[in-house]
Order: sequence, then C-alpha cells, then structure tokens
Amino acid sequence: MTGMQVSNDKRLKLVSGRAHPELAEQVASELGIDLLPVSAYDFANSEIYVRFEESIRGADVFILQSHPAPINKWLIEQLIMIDAAKRASAKRITAVAPYYPYARQDKKHQGREPISARLVADLFKTAGADRIMSVDLHAAQAQGFFDGPVDHLWAMPTLVGYVRTKVDPDNTVVVSPDAGRIKVAEQWGNRLGGVPLAFVHKTRDITRPNQATSNRVVGDVAGRTAVIVDDLIDTAGTICGAVRVVLEAGAKDVIV
Repeated sequence: MTGMQVSNDKRLKLVSGRAHPELAEQVASELGIDLLPVSAYDFANSEIYVRFEESIRGADVFILQSHPAPINKWLIEQLIMIDAAKRASAKRITAVAPYYPYARQDKKHQGREPISARLVADLFKTAGADRIMSVDLHAAQAQGFFDGPVDHLWAMPTLVGYVRTKVDPDNTVVVSPDAGRIKVAEQWGNRLGGVPLAFVHKTRDITRPNQATSNRVVGDVAGRTAVIVDDLIDTAGTICGAVRVVLEAGAKDVIV
C-alpha cells in the first residue's frame, strides 16, 4: 500500500476577540468546551498584536468578535485573528460576527459613496475566512457580498416566543418603525398568530447621519399593545420617535 492513512480527527476551536469575551464564554459553556487561550494587546501606537497559545493546525476554527464602539478596532482585531489562524494552518476558518460591521452601508444613496458592507466582506475573504456567520443582517442580500458560504441566523423565533408570553394576540399590533421594515413586521405578525400591522411614516436627511423624523402612524394602534420591531439601534432616535407617535396615536402599551 502506498501513501499514508490518517484518521479523520475533526477538532473545533472557539476563539474570542476582546470586544465582548463574556459572550464567547457563554457560547463555549453551551458547547461544553474551553475557549482557545489567546494573547492579545495593543502597542503604544494602538497597533494590535494577537497570538494563539495552542496549536490549531488542521482545526475548524470559529473566531467570534462583537462589534460595538470602537467598531474599527474590533473589526481589525478580528481580521488579524483570522490572518493568524490562516498562517497557523487552520483547516477552516469561520468569522462569527453577531452584528455585521458596516451593515447599514449596503447600497449607495448618493453618488461617490462606498458600499462599505461589501468592502468588509472582501476584507474577511482576503484575511482568510472561509465562512461568515452573522445574525439578522440589515439586508438579506448582503449574503451575496461574500464569495463563500454565509450562515445568516435569525433571532426572530426566539424573540417571538418571548414576546408571545407578554401580549394578548387579539389586542396587539406589530409596528414597523419605517416603511423599509414592513416585510419583517409582517413575518412577526404571522408568527404571533396573524396580528394586524402598522408602520411609522419617517423622513430622513441622507446627508446628515443619525437624523430622522417620525411623522405619523399608518394603521390602527388605538387601544392595542404595539410591538415595534427593528434590526439596528444606534442612537435610538428612530425607535424613540416611533414610540412617541405610536403613543400619541392611542396605543395602550409599547414593547420594543
């Protein structure tokens, strides 16, 4: 017999960035494994250094990083960790980003703008990620930005199950905070048992970030519990405006 026979030893390694290690610890606990020990620190000029303290040769490596502020730091750290895993001969590398960085910049609103969500996908691919895992992308079609498999997970089943225990479906309305989220609100309504829908008419100056005005509610919310669903909260201006106009329209209660 020529060649060499080897056993198919599959190993899963979970690695955490420094943005939110508590989340990775909880994930590791659910999996019944330990996090891969990592040395990570910043140089005086803010450059990031990363080194894995155990061999990951031939392993299936999941690199989990949250992306709160400062988002650029945590994105670069995840890219560096992916590069380190590639150079350490990992068999497959999955970038786990519960919030996909720059997700809202998935199209051009005006000329001479970037499509930054596509750029991030290219950065993940160039760094060495074989797969991306994320939750509730701002737009589902962003999966097509990455040249490889994308696991687009939905939190809706878990959230709907929780909300169902807090409301009376016969006296509830699902409200989209703007016209762009009506499709998602419709899915919520169907999962809650076919409750009616409403949406908030909102205007925005696309030349000014984080500036939006909620004008009025389209639909009947009077005397009902309004469940407002949105995918991305930054300054909470949109949600707060939606709550205000829904209450002004006579909603009995609001769940965000």
